[in-house]
Amino acid sequence: MDPVIVRIRQELKSLADAKTRSTSQRFFKEEISCYGIKTPVVTTLAKKYWKEIQSQKKEEIFALCEELYRSGQLEESVIVSTWAYALSGRYEERDLAVFRRWIDTYITNWASCDGFCNHTMGAFIEQYPRYTAELKQWTQSKNRWMRRAAAVSLIVPAKHGTFLAEAIEIADLLLTDSDDMVQKGYGWLLKEASRHYQGEVFEYVMRNRRVMPRTALRYAIELMPKERKDEAMNRVRTPIKK
Repeated sequence: MDPVIVRIRQELKSLADAKTRSTSQRFFKEEISCYGIKTPVVTTLAKKYWKEIQSQKKEEIFALCEELYRSGQLEESVIVSTWAYALSGRYEERDLAVFRRWIDTYITNWASCDGFCNHTMGAFIEQYPRYTAELKQWTQSKNRWMRRAAAVSLIVPAKHGTFLAEAIEIADLLLTDSDDMVQKGYGWLLKEASRHYQGEVFEYVMRNRRVMPRTALRYAIELMPKERKDEAMNRVRTPIKK
């Protein structure tokens, strides 16, 4: 095991808190493994060790990230997300194969998915826009986290007012997905897109409101005025036959 990983894990163990570990589980439907450390503390630790490793070759840093991921510990996935995003100025197109494998292999909860995809994948897509085509492929994965990743990888670009057409396409592909984590993912994407394109997102919601899961719909209209929220939520009901 790399000495840096050894020291990180020793420090994580020293910071672990049983009460935080217990309360953390409440935010997840699936069972998680964690030390019990608040995210800002882990992020600070990640940045501290980043100063030690940042001069290493990118492939060596990727290897450290993979070693952290293999533990299955939530906090170690936070460190991976921090380091991977810190490498954004050094991304190459071939890195997508690494990122895809990490998502498909190691991500097992919404926090790890969003932490990695919002920033690392978001930065990658902004640098290499043509790979939105790959995100669309992910919507057909059997892995729920790959499908959520297809949407949440565009969250930050959507906040920047870009990739509206791609966000709508991904929402279309995920529209009737039965998994609530996926519904929340694409609903969130539509919400962020509505910051710059409220009219377009509202039109999309109204066009699809009869088939869009309520969870996704509520997320999508969250930032809209009350009048539009009410109109979107007022679904046409089928009359009861006497």
